[in-house]
Amino acid sequence: MDFLESIIRIPLEQLPFFLITLVIAFTVHEFSHAYFANKFGDPTARLLGRMTLNPAVHFDLFGIILLLIAGFGWARPVPVNRDNFRRPRLMGVIVSAAGPISNLLLGILGAFIYAVLLGTGVMESITNEQLIRAIVWFFGIFIQFNFFLFLFNLIPLPPLDGYRILEDVAPHSIRGRMQQYEQWLSFVFLLIIFIPGLREYTITPMNNWATQTGNDFLQLFLKMFGI
Repeated sequence: MDFLESIIRIPLEQLPFFLITLVIAFTVHEFSHAYFANKFGDPTARLLGRMTLNPAVHFDLFGIILLLIAGFGWARPVPVNRDNFRRPRLMGVIVSAAGPISNLLLGILGAFIYAVLLGTGVMESITNEQLIRAIVWFFGIFIQFNFFLFLFNLIPLPPLDGYRILEDVAPHSIRGRMQQYEQWLSFVFLLIIFIPGLREYTITPMNNWATQTGNDFLQLFLKMFGI
């Protein structure tokens, strides 16, 4: 147990709730990319079986393990062929943004459901302390992680969605330069992720924003119940 705790960043008692959150957040994120790509005329993801809410087809085992150990991981990217879009740049932006926006909506939904449980007295009626703790942990992790994923994926560096959005909105000449230096931009991204001094000015503020935003939405919804 001590060995596991030394390599996994998540407290072991909270690990099941974090894994459930990962399954939901990553699956919905990748499904959203596939759904809108297919809707706009690119069937690539659908033909490869990626337009589904089955987590098994979206998960990358190494990416999940690395996320638990190093705090950074990934799901299997959904393949998108923008040449199939009637308006490649506009529809490309929408397809890229669909993933992060899905996490934003999941975070808001999580805050709403948690507020309902609190505002309607359901939580007060539960006498099992372990169940109460589990509910608090799950919604805390679920809300914060989805808000974090929303913001994190909008970073304009490869391989994130924010970079693909920037590619699609940038003028052709700038887009060419971006592609020319994409390898170096990917290196910058890795530095931000793995160097503690840089994480302090990038990842940590995002975590703080996710926590605060989750609390703000929760308080907003609680006002509906006069709390």
